[in-house]
Amino acid sequence: MLLAFVPLFFAVASLAQVSVASAREQAARVLGRAIAAHVADARASGAPGAVERALEGHTGWDEVEAICVFQRDGTRLACAGSPPDAAAMHPPPPDSVERATVVHGGSGRALELLSPTRDVAVVTRVHLEDAGAEGAALVRLVALYMVTFALALLVFAYFALTRLIVRPIEQLVDAADRVASGARTLRVPRGNARELIELGTSVQSMTSKLIAEEAKLLLKVDELTETTTQLTQAQAQLVRSERMASVGRLAAGVAHEIGNPIAAIMGMQELLLDGDLPAETQRDFVRRMQRETERIHTVVRDLLDFARPEQSTDAASGPPAPADVRAVIDDVTALVKPQKTFRAARIEADVEGAPLVLLSGPRLTQVLLNLVLNAGAAVAGAKKDGGRVTVRVRPAGERVRIEVEDDGPGVDPKVRDRLFEPFVTTKEVGEGTGLGLAVCRGLVESGGGEIRHDASYTGGARFVVELPAAGADSSG
Repeated sequence: MLLAFVPLFFAVASLAQVSVASAREQAARVLGRAIAAHVADARASGAPGAVERALEGHTGWDEVEAICVFQRDGTRLACAGSPPDAAAMHPPPPDSVERATVVHGGSGRALELLSPTRDVAVVTRVHLEDAGAEGAALVRLVALYMVTFALALLVFAYFALTRLIVRPIEQLVDAADRVASGARTLRVPRGNARELIELGTSVQSMTSKLIAEEAKLLLKVDELTETTTQLTQAQAQLVRSERMASVGRLAAGVAHEIGNPIAAIMGMQELLLDGDLPAETQRDFVRRMQRETERIHTVVRDLLDFARPEQSTDAASGPPAPADVRAVIDDVTALVKPQKTFRAARIEADVEGAPLVLLSGPRLTQVLLNLVLNAGAAVAGAKKDGGRVTVRVRPAGERVRIEVEDDGPGVDPKVRDRLFEPFVTTKEVGEGTGLGLAVCRGLVESGGGEIRHDASYTGGARFVVELPAAGADSSG
């Protein structure tokens, strides 16, 4: 509104001032002609002093400051009014015509009018300052009108914009807020301007699409949750399957291991049943039978302890207790010693300190048992007498480094990069599933650790397991 009305005000004010000045000039011309006609009539009457009386009668009226009468030859006949203004008037040229000139007289700006008649020329000076005052009053009137009109237009525009634009937009914003708060539909206000109706329709369409996309996203999240649950179950089943496969391999060696004690027990039972033995010999047989039975019980108990499912942990029971690496290695050694593959190879343990790791005991047992069984199978497959399998444990900063090393033929370079992928195996068909190392990697990574094959070792095969130390975690 300022950009529109301010230039318009100045334009109207300038036009008003020009109009007033033009009207004043026109009035002065008419006045000059009337005075010239009166002077001509007074001169024509021939009465003595008629011209002077006519001049004096007009001075001082209608802002007339001075009047002078000149003959055609330039002779001054008579003057009246302000002496300085009269003295400043000059005789016009003989052939002059009617004209008006703005001059500066003794009282300010004035309009000097030349009105020639038949035998004389009348020069009249009219004051112009009142014309500027009249123009200023008109400008003030125009300004008042424009301010009043602008305020009325502003009030009208405020109420019109509020009703037609602001209120519908606020209703649309409130509807959008309700959708953001959980409403499933967007109600667009109707009966407004066409552009606002189109805007509301577009927002409604966008909201419908967003709600549909949200529903699809929630469906995808549910599908991903279900898939994750299935993968978790599949992983647990895979771990269980690999554990049972290890149990099967152990059971093959255990069957032979406990066969001899059972045969001895059965033989001594037959001798005892005959009843011809002395009492001391019978007690000796019973003691031997007890030792063999305890031997069988120890082997079977270790096997059952390994085969038993691992207790699940939840938010109530908290994280699993740290595993004692030395105790786990002792359990693994006890499990594999009855195996036929370890009759030609010796297993050694080199444990520094009493390390604890942030992985449950059953999981660490399964990892090390898989690695040790693979090492023993590699040594036995090479038909090497006096083979060696070493389990070495060393602290490595905030982690514990466990190495399982053998002096067998090593790992085939063709499968080194895929060792920890499922169903990758170097064993004969029926001797392995190819899941052992994949399961080991999953178990180690679940405890925040890392498992890898050390390709720099050339004396056989070496697998390295690094797990967070329990002491470092608790202190941090």
